[in-house]
Parts: sequence; C-alpha cells; structure tokens
Amino acid sequence: MSLEQPEKIYRYRDFSKYTVDSLCMDQLYFANPNSFNDPMDCQPTIESDSDNIELRAILSELIIKRVEAETLSTIKSAKINLKNSKIYASDLAKKNVNDELARISYYATNPEYEEQGTSTEEAEDWLLLCEIRREILNKYNKGVCCFSSTFESSLLWSHYGEQHQGLCIGYSLNRNPVPILHKVIYNDNRVLNTSLIAQAILQSDLNAKKQLDDCVLLRKASPWEYEDEWRIFDSVGLNDSPLAMTDITFGLRCPPSIVHTIINALKDRDDGIEFYQMRQISGSYKLRREPVDGEESSYFPRTARSGIEIFGPVDK
Repeated sequence: MSLEQPEKIYRYRDFSKYTVDSLCMDQLYFANPNSFNDPMDCQPTIESDSDNIELRAILSELIIKRVEAETLSTIKSAKINLKNSKIYASDLAKKNVNDELARISYYATNPEYEEQGTSTEEAEDWLLLCEIRREILNKYNKGVCCFSSTFESSLLWSHYGEQHQGLCIGYSLNRNPVPILHKVIYNDNRVLNTSLIAQAILQSDLNAKKQLDDCVLLRKASPWEYEDEWRIFDSVGLNDSPLAMTDITFGLRCPPSIVHTIINALKDRDDGIEFYQMRQISGSYKLRREPVDGEESSYFPRTARSGIEIFGPVDK
C-alpha cells in the first residue's frame, strides 16, 4: 500500500551563495549519498542466502545490464553509426562477465584463504558477494534531494537551518508532470539478502524490485525518524526543480538583512512567493510562523553617514 504524498514539503537551508543561486534559478541540488552526514544512508549490508550458482547468475546479470547500458550510451554520445550496436554491446557484456567470473575463480585459489581456514568455494562466494555489492551500489548511483513534511521542527532548524539563522523553503506538487515523492523508511535492519536481489533482477518480480529499491535508497536508522523525510531522485548535481516553490520561512535568528535580500530577490516571480518568520511561543519550546513584517525589512538598504553628514558641522 503506497503512502499518500503530502501536499507540501520543506527544505531547510543555510544562507549561502549556493542557496541564493538555487533560489534565483529555481534549482535543487541532488547529492551523492556518499556525502550524507549519515555514512550508513543508502549503504545496505548485503548478505548471502544464495548458493554459488545463484550468486554467479546475479553478478552476471548485473554486469551485463551495466556494460550494455554504458556501451550503448558511449556509442550514442560519440555519434558513431555502428550497425548492430546492440549485438556489439551484448557481446562485450558477455566477455566482461566471463573475464570477471574467471578472475574471481582464480583469486579464490589464493593460498592465504586456505591458511585462514577458508575453502576455495567459500572464498569464491565471498568474492562474488563483494562484486555484487559493488554492482548494486553502482546501479543505484543516483542523486538524492531530501525534504521534510514540516517547517516547524526545532531540531531540523538547528541541524539543517544553520542553527535557526537560515531559511526553510516550501514546495508544492502543483507541477505537470506531478513529481513523485518517496517516503523514507525508518528501520534499524540494514541487511539486504541476495535472494531478494535474485527475485528482482533474475525473475523480474515487481514486488521484489520495489523492495530492493526501498532497501537501497530509502531505508534509514530509526533515530532519524524525527526528520519525517521524503526524497526525490535525479542525476547528481544541480537540476531544475520539479516542484513548485510556494513560500520561504526565515529562522528565529535569521538576520533582517538576509530577510530583505531574499524577499527582494524573489518578490517579482510570476507565481508569487509568500514569506514568513519563525517566532517563539511564550512558555513553550514550540515554534510558530507569522507573515514577515514589512516594516522591519523597509530599514534596508541603508546608507552609512557620519554625525557631521547627518547634523552638519559642529560650531566651535
């Protein structure tokens, strides 16, 4: 059963050149998971519950799909008019498979494994598993952009909103096509079994494919549950936003000069942006937001003047 997508999502940001650029250009940065502050995010622990035959079949299929895709992409980008390019890519992929399986079989006979009490068969299975993990992570090498369903989390403001000095950007799904959001699954189990991989890529089981995608891209440790995170995927780097920017909320400590700068940078957008400021609720640790007070922003820009420039020369 799929979760109902929220009507709006929020992205907490610090104030920086990159934030201003992305706001003015209406772009989002899709990060490589290797740069995440949680080093275990998108890094499942792959364990084998398959025999040697199935492990070899899994690795073979992963290599074939990768090499064929890479070869066809290279031929296309080089604008080479190669007849039977699919056949060429398929033959090259099969050669890569044979070479890799032969390499693994050879290294499994290393005497060091036997000295450690590991049989050749066990060593080969372990080497196959290592290569399967590498291929799986390569297969899911996607850029990730992260959001929350709330704008009033004090923890999120502290962790991602420059300790309440930054801002929080609100987005709706009111675009054509409607973007697809993916809910993070908070689960302390990092294990991904090879039998599930086999079901997904060897048997083309759609349910197993969904589970595989979730295990790699969406599973996260339970202590992160406070983030209430949703994700969208694209190529790594800056991409045009598939979402509709609707509002910007400034943190409790956000300097008025930054509020003024952001409002003036975006006030003439055709679709209009609403601006808010976070406030404390007296007697509580909760936050609320209110529309930005125009009087505070009207103080800027100012011109610095000396006392003489303001009041004139002092009579002696």
